[in-house]
Amino acid sequence: MKLILKENVADLGYKDDVVEVKNGYGRNYLIPQGKAVIASEAALKQLAENQRQRAHKLAQIKAEAEAAAQALEGVKLTIGAKTSSTGTVFGSVNAIQIAEALEKLGHQVDRKIISIKEPVKEVGVYTATIKFHKDVVTEVEFEVVAE
Repeated sequence: MKLILKENVADLGYKDDVVEVKNGYGRNYLIPQGKAVIASEAALKQLAENQRQRAHKLAQIKAEAEAAAQALEGVKLTIGAKTSSTGTVFGSVNAIQIAEALEKLGHQVDRKIISIKEPVKEVGVYTATIKFHKDVVTEVEFEVVAE
């Protein structure tokens, strides 16, 4: 089933992408939730016209995302966490704590665009991925230290 996404869907695509999904996923989740519409001929024509009109706006958004990503190049964070005597973190370090640490340095980053591959449960150096735009992705190193 071909669908046009109306918003970004994790692990599927971005807004205005035309994607191929299984019928059940499209009919039972994406369409009822308002996340997608069926890619009919009329809908595809309307999408093409909308994309043509928004092309210069998207270029500006991408330029802003690239500037934000460039500002984060070389930034290293230190995040303090309560730990046991063996260096194991009580709980885990997550995207909220990384966003707060970046905010202290003067960088406004939404926690929803920050992802960490594995749970951070020990003291050490890790990498977080920040997706500013579908074409602009940057990585930030952070070190977890005992408080």
